[in-house]
Formats: sequence, C-alpha cells, structure tokens
Amino acid sequence: MASSGEEPRSGSPGRAGTGTEPSPTADAAQLDAAEDFEVLEEEEEEEEDLSELPPLEDVGRPPAPPREDAQPSEQGGGEAAEDPQEWLDVLGSGLLKKKTLVPGQGVDTRPRKGQDVTVRLKATLEDGSVVEENPALTFTLGDCDVLQALDLCAQLLEMGETALIVSDAKYCYGAQGRSPDVPPNAALTLEVELLGARDAPDLELLSGKEKIELANRKRERGNFFYQQADYVLAINSYDIALKVIGSSSKVDFSPDEEAELLDVKVKCLNNLAASQLKLDHYEAALKSCNLVLEHQPGNIKALFRKGKVLAQQGEYREAIPILKAALKLEPSNKTIHAELSKLVKKHADQKNVETEMYRKMLGNPRAAGAPGKCEDKLPWSIPWKWLFGATAIALGGVALSVVIAARN
Repeated sequence: MASSGEEPRSGSPGRAGTGTEPSPTADAAQLDAAEDFEVLEEEEEEEEDLSELPPLEDVGRPPAPPREDAQPSEQGGGEAAEDPQEWLDVLGSGLLKKKTLVPGQGVDTRPRKGQDVTVRLKATLEDGSVVEENPALTFTLGDCDVLQALDLCAQLLEMGETALIVSDAKYCYGAQGRSPDVPPNAALTLEVELLGARDAPDLELLSGKEKIELANRKRERGNFFYQQADYVLAINSYDIALKVIGSSSKVDFSPDEEAELLDVKVKCLNNLAASQLKLDHYEAALKSCNLVLEHQPGNIKALFRKGKVLAQQGEYREAIPILKAALKLEPSNKTIHAELSKLVKKHADQKNVETEMYRKMLGNPRAAGAPGKCEDKLPWSIPWKWLFGATAIALGGVALSVVIAARN
C-alpha cells in the first residue's frame, strides 16, 4: 500500500554479487521497538543531503599497477600471482589489496563509472570456503550495487583481466556478516574476471516497468546498507533510486505504472529520512518527511519521523500535534504512544523551566510578597480592636446614664 512504505528489515543481507535483499522477516507496517520505523522507504533527490555526508570512499582512476615492470607477462599469470610486490594497496590503508593473475588488454580498456560491467566472481573466506560464485554478474560501476570491495577494484580491472582481491570485512559484510555463511568481521578473497562493459541504458528510454525495477533494485541495496548500519551508503543508494524515478522520460507510462513509481518514491523518501535521523541530519530528514507528506498527508511513518525530528530540535509544541495525528491514524501503535507520552512530559518540563526563568527575569514575586502576608492582617486587626473599644465606651456611657437617672 502506498501509504505504508517499506523500511530496512532485520533479516540477513543479500548475496555478495546480487545486491538484492532477503525475503521480509517482519511486517513493514510495524514500528521498531527502538522508537523508529526500521523498514527502509524512500530517499530524495536533494543534493544538500548528500553534501552534508562524508564522501564515499573512491579510488578514482589511478595509474596501472607496476606488475608489468616487476614481472614480464610472458612468464605467466601464476608466477606473477606469487610475487608479493604485485599487490596494489588500493586505498593506502592495507585493508583492500588487488593483484593481477591474468593480464588484461590495457589501461584504456578499463570500465568507467556509470557503465554496466559484467564479471565472473568467486568469493571465499580465509579458510577457503566458497561463499559466492557467479559466472556473469552485472552491476553499475560506482553505484555500490555490490560489495564495496568489488565496486572499488572493478574500476582498476582491464578487459579480460583476472585479479585477486583481498578485502577487510569493512568493505564486505562488516560487523554484521551474512547469515549463515559469512561470519561477522570476516575478510573475503575475491577472484574476479572482467568480461565486459557497456554504457548504462538511457533513463529517458526506459519503459515504466524497467524504471520501476531499476529504482527498486537501488532501493533494496539501500535497505541492505541500512541493515549493515552504513547509513552513508544507504543514503547514496536511495538518492540514486530517486534520480531514476525523477528522470525525464520519452516513454508514456500507464496510470498503474505512475502510481507504482510514486509508491517507490515515497518508500525511498521515508527510508532516506530514517537514515538521515541515524546520522542526526535533522534538517535534511525534516525535508524528506515533508516531501512524503506532500504526496501522502496521512503517511504514518513520515508523521512519526517528522515528530521525532522536531522533538530532537526541542520543538515540542509543534511535534506533539503531529504525533497525535499519527496516533489517530493508528491508535493501537505502542511506539507512537510511548513517544507522545515522552514528549508531553518534556513539554511540561520545558514550560516549568520557562516559567521559572521569567520569574527570575522579572524578580521573585513570592519573596517580595512574603512580608505582605503579615501586613495583610494589620488592616483587619485594627478595626476589631477599635470596635471592641467603641463598644466598651458605649456600654459605659449607658450605665452612667442609668445611674444618673436613678439618683435624680
């Protein structure tokens, strides 16, 4: 349903080469117990969002590795593979290294970012266990559609080249691993052969179905990165998906295709907001939520996240009615209940603090008024005393008059 959206789930990530997501393990309509919807949904085309994030690690297009000078190619790829000097430290940190096993057709045949490349892939653990084999894996270079280790090193492959890539877990499956075959913090060795490279299809010429499928693949990749707690790369994938959706088209789409594209856009924007919240990018997250609400004013996830963003900024007065609106749409949602109760208390505390602050600014009326309570009794005590005295004098006068009259 368009209004429900989808977020990152807690299931295991996709296979090494595919970049796809596993089947859902939780209902997308549920809120995460940690006060957030943990189902990825949408990302927006705003450049400012990505400009606030640290840049993605990129190797650019460095010069060819020195393998040709160190070892003649006619001695065979096997001998070259044994020479430790053949290893190229791709990032300069020792965490990602590449070595040529079979030379390619020259530096000029290296693929460019944005092209669709096809490789043969074999991934193994340090103990030699094979965890992935794909004879013809195709992905868009530079979009992080596959393991980051493969995406970075594929830029250095020459056509026909076979290379060995040794990568730290940071550029593979990280601390999460991939159940059941890749343990947490596991380094991988990739054997890769570049089979082909071609320009990516023109987005303007994609049919509605093709555009939907492409956008969903990018969104699902973002979900994978969200599960890995790599929110920067998650935002990158959602941004790419949104650019696909927002690209101009020379092809007419059916009403159903238009509706489905809008649904994918809303999902990406909602998931973008979730990722931005994780990075404390509140202004960007607020803008993403507002874009969702422009299309779907009753989107519960967008309302919930917008309320959380405003609460994080201390805007309790504005956040409370937004969360009340979300709760009205889903009265049984315990997470919204909890968040709303917490904000109401914080708002009350905030008002008490403001009241005390104003009292101090204007002087403490209680301290100044304390002596006044004693003074308030004075006006009342004087009339009673005077009244008693006046009564006594009057009675005395009457008695004297009686006595005088009796004598006479």
